[in-house]
Amino acid sequence: MNAQPESWLEQFLEVLRSQRQASPHTVKAYARDLNAVLCFFRKLGLQSWAELNDAMVRQYISERSRHGISSRSLQRELSALRSFFDFLVKQRRVNGNPTRHVKSPKAPQKLPKTLNVDGVTALLEAKAVTDLEVRDQAMWEVFYSNGIRLSELVELNLEDVDLHEGSILVRSGKGSKSRLLPLGRCAREALQKWLQIRSQMAQPTEKALFISRRGTRLSGRNIQLRLKQWGKRLGFEQPLYPHLLRHSFASHLLEASGDLRAVQELLGHADIATTQIYTHLDFQHLAQVYDRAHPRAKKRK
Repeated sequence: MNAQPESWLEQFLEVLRSQRQASPHTVKAYARDLNAVLCFFRKLGLQSWAELNDAMVRQYISERSRHGISSRSLQRELSALRSFFDFLVKQRRVNGNPTRHVKSPKAPQKLPKTLNVDGVTALLEAKAVTDLEVRDQAMWEVFYSNGIRLSELVELNLEDVDLHEGSILVRSGKGSKSRLLPLGRCAREALQKWLQIRSQMAQPTEKALFISRRGTRLSGRNIQLRLKQWGKRLGFEQPLYPHLLRHSFASHLLEASGDLRAVQELLGHADIATTQIYTHLDFQHLAQVYDRAHPRAKKRK
């Protein structure tokens, strides 16, 4: 290839920086992925991007896969190449996008990890001694009460909580969508204890529901560290993190109710296909019960 393909690649990266306001990390990732593509097509003897066709793109994906590149990485590289060719089409440097008919390799679906009900109970019923531990338990109760995301919990304000009605209003949900979430009895009781303490700790103008010892809004990173510390102190074998409580909430609710649509609404998933992963967890549980109990499934001693 001559220098022209490289110059168009640099122009695309500049568009990402200046017009699309992409972060430096994103621009760096695009540059890395597209330069890998460029090196491969140089070996094919191509002189311009216009010579690239869908068969060559498939050849590239196959070659990378044989070298042990993961499906997720290949999906990302193909996405970068697709965006780049959309740019070239707009600039009238090529007539079409050769990636449009190339399917992304399927990544193996990993089932989310969850805590069993006993594990959740051990966390939520552990003794809280200090003011910050009372705050922490209120957060853990909210996580498990309605499956709220970490970012959503961080952004909660006092006005978003209605203990009388037993609800929390999420204003900053994914995709800028708001939703009303229920608060269970235990979560309401835990919040009531925390609010009595919060009134003595908060800065006068602070609106955040959960605050630090300095009286200002608690950060997501701080919440992650606190939950991890709780897990270690209580002797959990697996590390605890906020999304683990969200997964546990969804799995336990679906297992008990079987109402996939309700779980979708509570989690704030735009597509029910995202929620369906919890049906696999539910089936996994049923399969384990079956293997233990069915006369024709149990292993012979």
